[in-house]
Amino acid sequence: MRYHSSPDFHRDSAERIGILLVNSGTPDSPRPRDVRRFLARMLGDPRVVELPRILWLPILHGLILPLRPSKVAPKYRKVWSAHGSPLLDQSERLRAALVSTLAQRTLAPFSVELGMLYGSPGVPEALSRLRSAGAQRILVLPLFPQYCGATTGAVYDHVNAELSRWRWLPELRFIAGYHDQPEYIEALRESVSQHWQAHGRTQHLLISFHGIPERYFHQGDPYFCKCQKTARLLAEELLLEEGRWSVSFQSRFGPTEWLRPYTIEVLAQMPGRGIRDVTVVCPGFAVDCLETLEEIDVENRAAFLRAGGERFEYVPALNARPEHARLLANHIARHCQGWTQVDLGLHSAARPRGTSV
Repeated sequence: MRYHSSPDFHRDSAERIGILLVNSGTPDSPRPRDVRRFLARMLGDPRVVELPRILWLPILHGLILPLRPSKVAPKYRKVWSAHGSPLLDQSERLRAALVSTLAQRTLAPFSVELGMLYGSPGVPEALSRLRSAGAQRILVLPLFPQYCGATTGAVYDHVNAELSRWRWLPELRFIAGYHDQPEYIEALRESVSQHWQAHGRTQHLLISFHGIPERYFHQGDPYFCKCQKTARLLAEELLLEEGRWSVSFQSRFGPTEWLRPYTIEVLAQMPGRGIRDVTVVCPGFAVDCLETLEEIDVENRAAFLRAGGERFEYVPALNARPEHARLLANHIARHCQGWTQVDLGLHSAARPRGTSV
């Protein structure tokens, strides 16, 4: 093993805290070759597909990667903008908003960088920039509110893989999730309420999360339970009665059983049950991306309307909303205790809660 030298760490330098935001990533462009490269990285991660490599890699490279990119690339083209990938654009906007918010909290210098698991900028590149900035204490914040081995677990792996090559290691902390944090639930409540104020309330609120194979849940992954708790707390904050909201799971891939019920099937069945106007919110996505903008707001919308639905409302992800930056800053502040003095309550939008856990 050859370790990286550490010329950017100085024994007499001022204390600096590094914040590493991590998201899943996106292709560099909507062209099939870039989509293929992205899918190869993501689907090749043992955290994402938990099959023996000797079985899975021939399937991935022999069947999936030759065919799937050409089918997925047109979907990316639908959501691509002048700013490029919506996931990368919104993640960077959120990073910038977080920098501004943290600057109001503490006199200690912070550096905030964004890294992607399967795209650019990568986790190694983001960590290198933090090291160059002189950060000897690093807090890793995966932008996945509900812990899952396939996402948050992958962040642990990627960060540790890079740090295993460093000679001078920083003091390191990880945030495993924030699925039930009051500020997070309040930000979700406010986003839904504001959407209803602007567009009108609907009969039903469907709370859709990204799915995972059902066997992951049976093997001990807590993701399903954390999604259910987020949904319950959000429904309580919105004062929704039983029957006026439900939970579903989207983005199924492959022939195996995934967490049910499937979002597209739920939406297609709603008009037959008398629900002709619906609002969909996706709390598991910190920023909008292909799975929300194309899968939910295009494909799933069309399925609902084809089945006889009359009005479909999608509530955008929290993205770079000020309350999103504030809740992340508050969460960072709690996890940085002992490292620096940070104002925990400044600009907090969360209300006192009496909800039992």
